[in-house]
Amino acid sequence: MIKTDVLVIGSGISGLSYAIKIAEQLPDTKITIVTKADQEESNTKYAQGGMAVVTDFEQDNFTKHIEDTIRAGDGVNDPEVVKLVVEKAPERFKEIVEWGANFDQKDGNFALGREGGHTENRIVHHKDITGWEIERALLETVSQNPNIEILPYHYVIDLITQHHLDKAHNEEEIECYGAYILDEVNKEIKKITAKITLVATGGAGHVYKNTSNPIIATGDGIAFVARAKGKVSNMQYIQFHPTVLYSKHDGMLFLISEAVRGDGAKLRTKKDQAFMHKYDEREELASRDIVARAIDNEMKILGDDYVGLDCRAMDQQKFKEHFPNIYEKCLKEGIDPFQQLIPVVPAAHYLCGGIEVDMNGQTSIHNLFAVGECTNSGLHGANRLASNSLLEGLVYGHEAAMKTVELLKENQFNFENLKSVPEWNDEGMTIMDEMVLVSYLRKQLQEMMSDLVGIVRSNSRLQLALKKHHEIQEVVTELYNYSIISPQLSELRNLVSVAELIITQSIAMKENKGAFFNKDLK
Repeated sequence: MIKTDVLVIGSGISGLSYAIKIAEQLPDTKITIVTKADQEESNTKYAQGGMAVVTDFEQDNFTKHIEDTIRAGDGVNDPEVVKLVVEKAPERFKEIVEWGANFDQKDGNFALGREGGHTENRIVHHKDITGWEIERALLETVSQNPNIEILPYHYVIDLITQHHLDKAHNEEEIECYGAYILDEVNKEIKKITAKITLVATGGAGHVYKNTSNPIIATGDGIAFVARAKGKVSNMQYIQFHPTVLYSKHDGMLFLISEAVRGDGAKLRTKKDQAFMHKYDEREELASRDIVARAIDNEMKILGDDYVGLDCRAMDQQKFKEHFPNIYEKCLKEGIDPFQQLIPVVPAAHYLCGGIEVDMNGQTSIHNLFAVGECTNSGLHGANRLASNSLLEGLVYGHEAAMKTVELLKENQFNFENLKSVPEWNDEGMTIMDEMVLVSYLRKQLQEMMSDLVGIVRSNSRLQLALKKHHEIQEVVTELYNYSIISPQLSELRNLVSVAELIITQSIAMKENKGAFFNKDLK
């Protein structure tokens, strides 16, 4: 058994900033970060556009940012949460700059971009790899704190709660004592106990066959919190990014940042016809749900596999400076964006619901916090405003850290329960001699979710999805019960859990809001 004061699950902006804050406040506190890939791999790393922060108070203000966020979220947002995040943004941004993150400047001020749903230029960025730059700076800062340890290739199987103890409890009094974690290098399952645990596992894009998310985004945190009887909500709100580079291959697709449209790119059909004016007066700068449904509708009407993003009239030098990675990727794919339309399609991008948390990042389970895309904080409502995600990770990482520091100082933890936490038991289970069944079931689940629970849903599709899901779930449950656990099997189990939450909460939804659209509802 490994004992730590704070266990952080995930090494993106949420988990790293949270750990740094606690380390600064309590230098004698032991903080252990576990991540299922290498320490640099996270959704944060792939964020291109930037972070929404009010910095130009002559042109912009908090009220505008708040209104833009609530408009994009279709009014489902928690206004107090939106106010907190927007008003704390400049302070948190200043801190991350002090930690060494570099952002593009122009004439001595931060260069500000504009993206869909924003009424002002307020996106601070580092070229088109903002997330990568933030991740780099945070990891360097973490390395300077000797009380923080990062364990890569440590895969969390389940949280440790009273469910693992031979103790009576009710669902209002669930406590978290740490997690069971598979050390992939040494092929052993560790029991890590902690006073406080933070879930910062990112999104669940790979529940669909096409996504902008890295391969690690399998909804792990949401799934194991749900299994521990934690509250999870708003899973019906899946944001599909309107423009990822079209590919005939499933999996992670290359994102064409919304900032490209913010700088003037236009959407066109394969026959070079503009169409966004038919759907919204803001045209290409409408919120993501509107643009994604517009593209989806045009593709269905025309029978096309993709639409085109037109960058031909844009300033070529500015494009190359602002979007060097996008430009390079297009050239590698044989596309000259100044001569041809870039073929794009919508893909699963961001989950707006998740683990319910309060304004301190506390979940419904005692001593368990959650921050970032795996949560339903109330910031995004029914649809995320572009570039508010990195911001949420920083602000909530701070709020959760401050509350954690408070709890650690109070030191009111029930250590008696930690002594009776059992070791992981896989007696009688067998090692899977091949992964083809896991791969097959994963593809079946992703195909079903993409076809039946995608951008546009219907009552009949959702009912069929529920039936198909039960069939897949039955096989996966049997596999899990009789096989020695592997990351691949555990991820499949988590994807099945997440899919069920999306389907059932979509069926329960009785009106179209934001990213959720059922064509049978008025």
